[in-house]
Amino acid sequence: MGANRSSAEIKKEHDQYLFPSVINYYKEPIALESGKGCYVTDADGNEYLDFFGGILTVSIGHADDRVNKAVIAQMNRIGHISTLYPNIQMVELAKRLARITPGKLQKCFFTTSGTEADETAVMIAQAFTGSSEVIALRHGYSGRSLLAQSLTAHAAWRGTQTQVAAVKHAINPYCYRCPLGLKYPDCEIKCALDIEELIQTTTYGNVAAFLAEPIQGVGGFIVPPKEYFKIAVEIIRKYGGIFICDEVQTGFGRTGTKMFGIEHFGVDPEIMTMAKGIANGLPLGATIATGEVADAFKKLTISTFGGNPISCAAANATLEIIEKDDLPRHSEATGKRLRKGLQELAEKHPKLIGDVRGMGLMQAIELVVDEQAGDRTPNPAATVALFEETKKRGLLIGKGGLHGNVIRISPPMTVSETQVKDAIGILDESFAALETKEVQKTLA
Repeated sequence: MGANRSSAEIKKEHDQYLFPSVINYYKEPIALESGKGCYVTDADGNEYLDFFGGILTVSIGHADDRVNKAVIAQMNRIGHISTLYPNIQMVELAKRLARITPGKLQKCFFTTSGTEADETAVMIAQAFTGSSEVIALRHGYSGRSLLAQSLTAHAAWRGTQTQVAAVKHAINPYCYRCPLGLKYPDCEIKCALDIEELIQTTTYGNVAAFLAEPIQGVGGFIVPPKEYFKIAVEIIRKYGGIFICDEVQTGFGRTGTKMFGIEHFGVDPEIMTMAKGIANGLPLGATIATGEVADAFKKLTISTFGGNPISCAAANATLEIIEKDDLPRHSEATGKRLRKGLQELAEKHPKLIGDVRGMGLMQAIELVVDEQAGDRTPNPAATVALFEETKKRGLLIGKGGLHGNVIRISPPMTVSETQVKDAIGILDESFAALETKEVQKTLA
């Protein structure tokens, strides 16, 4: 069924049978049909170098044989049982996460997505502290449920006018666009210090938790100052709250050297959430907490699909490969090569590229109207145009940022230096195309 259909034909039926809010990239969207490693192929037979990795989800490459073998073996044993019964794959995954996560994190609850993982984290934080209010960050993204949309601080991603009132949003540590008009390090990290006044003025004075991504994903790969989390979390704990670290996009070596993004900032969370890269593309979310916090939730709970043995088998295989092949270190090494190439692009194309930032294989380029002239107005039109140019040349990239003007670059962590070099070359050609008179007219 569906064989030999073009991308255009698939897109036509997509528009007919799916919600119109389900967005697609590109003026003429491509229907991806197959993939292997860092490459994907569309329904028309065109091959692309994938430098977005299914939104940082294909952590060790498309259709990895080792993961496929583990999944097939589990499918041949048993595919579904729910959390009402223990299963070895789920237990082994929980043990593995307790071992590789920082601090005293010990007990897991499995779901099918990052949205559910964050929902679970907030629920148990409220049970543990006895407080209801949660501090999140502006520009943050937490998913698509009612609570997750309330935690999210992007108007475009907050889909309903009904929101959870117990969420307060703190100033974002966005150094390129400091909301306080300050400059690091002279700023004294006042964005973090402001959390205390936020609590004192907009809450009951006691909070349940602070939920934040170590590096914001949808927000545009915003990297905070190295001191930020120590200051912010100390304030949260002063007012009775705990720290929920959202590692959905930063986890499992993506940021380089360390297994989790927060480890670069020297703070141990009471709760950590994760999804995406944990199972190399199979649906799985996880919430892990300290024993003390996990034990505070006394009500009954289940997850029909959480801890699914097939997804957990994929996760166990994926994480074993990440550790065995030391992909955190590989992400650091290839990430440095990627970062160097992006910085060279910024020097070569200084008008449109306002900022280059990120860690490991989680790198971003922020596009503006004219950095040379000091005009940092977000330039989403340039982002759209760049997408079309890289697509023509066989490179898939991502985007983000509040204004849609940030290019997100996050290939599978198995990416080679040759593939990084190829991607930089395509980006260079694409930026050069944007600088032609014809394209400049469309961006004006």
